Amino acid sequence: MTKKVANRANAISPFHVMDILAQAKQLEAAGQDIIHMEVGEPDFETPQPIIEAGMNALKQGKTHYTPACGLPELREAIAGWYELQYQVKVNPERIIVTPGASGALLLVMGALLEQNEQVLLADPGYPCNKHFARFVEGRVKSIPVDADKQYQLTAQHIQQYWDNKTTMALVASPSNPTGTVLTQQELKELAAAVTSKSGHLVVDEIYHGLTYDGFHAPTALSVSDEVFVVNSFSKFFGMTGWRLGWLVVPEGYTEVMDKLAQNLFLAPTTMSQYAALAAFQSNTLEILEQRRQAFELRRNTLLPLLKDIGFSIPVTPQGAFYLYADCSALLNEQISDSMALSRFLLKQAGVAITPGLDFGHYQAETHCRFAYTTDEQRLIEAAERIRKIL
Repeated sequence: MTKKVANRANAISPFHVMDILAQAKQLEAAGQDIIHMEVGEPDFETPQPIIEAGMNALKQGKTHYTPACGLPELREAIAGWYELQYQVKVNPERIIVTPGASGALLLVMGALLEQNEQVLLADPGYPCNKHFARFVEGRVKSIPVDADKQYQLTAQHIQQYWDNKTTMALVASPSNPTGTVLTQQELKELAAAVTSKSGHLVVDEIYHGLTYDGFHAPTALSVSDEVFVVNSFSKFFGMTGWRLGWLVVPEGYTEVMDKLAQNLFLAPTTMSQYAALAAFQSNTLEILEQRRQAFELRRNTLLPLLKDIGFSIPVTPQGAFYLYADCSALLNEQISDSMALSRFLLKQAGVAITPGLDFGHYQAETHCRFAYTTDEQRLIEAAERIRKIL
């Protein structure tokens, strides 16, 4: 018997990668060795200083609700991080601590998007963004982006695609799935273009800290105080399961975010917030820098191996931990698209990757994503398995 659910729920698609992951787990349970390159989660454990801070919080009985916008001392610590890392001063009152970056995105959409109003998004891009918009009865205009634009929205896109229903543009730097980064000039031009339309610019910066080749991604807060910036403790800080993120809002938006947070999730997890205070300690940052270097080595290891097999990767990612690859040269009558390729590699080579269908529609059938979230030897082995089977 079919149970009736709301249209908004039916309109939200599951991750294709979760199907790949479920199949991978079944194969592992049957005894097959699987190299996981499908899920965007660092393989490193949370740094020990953070774990110890969380345990100490529990031992001290810090298990009660915090203010809806987060612990004041954590908001101040995040503000200090912006000043240290970017030389940008942010009033701690503008910082809203959330249950992961997802909580931050839900607050943004709930506060800013009216029914049937439209958000501009890059295609390919992180799939949940369009679902957050749909959840609050908003709409999405996905804009096809190519390697020549670094797979990013530009000020020209804003001018071309903005209409009377559009109120928001959302970009990510570094991006998922492509790992490309917006420069300060590009952020400045985007902010100016959106401001000229009397709209809102939201910038997802959850992969900040994970950049390579000596490049440091600029925060959008360095070009405008009117942008909304989303960040997370999950990626660079390695706290995925702690479910903690934050949102920086322009002056005047704290009250509405506080009100929504009270109603949607009451407060972020208390233990996680106390643990996160240790994320900015010098001993923790030393660990995180070593891990950043490890990710850079992994990128440099995997990139030429995939190209040698026949994958086309026209843009070397400057951040995150993904390679977005054109697999069209490897497709044939038996392996007709990226989903078929993902299933084939999983079953025949024991390598799990993500099909492009998870990230949009534009050229999705001919692209796939590799997450270099396992060590170099496993990456080399994965590439060798793929080369042999293809």
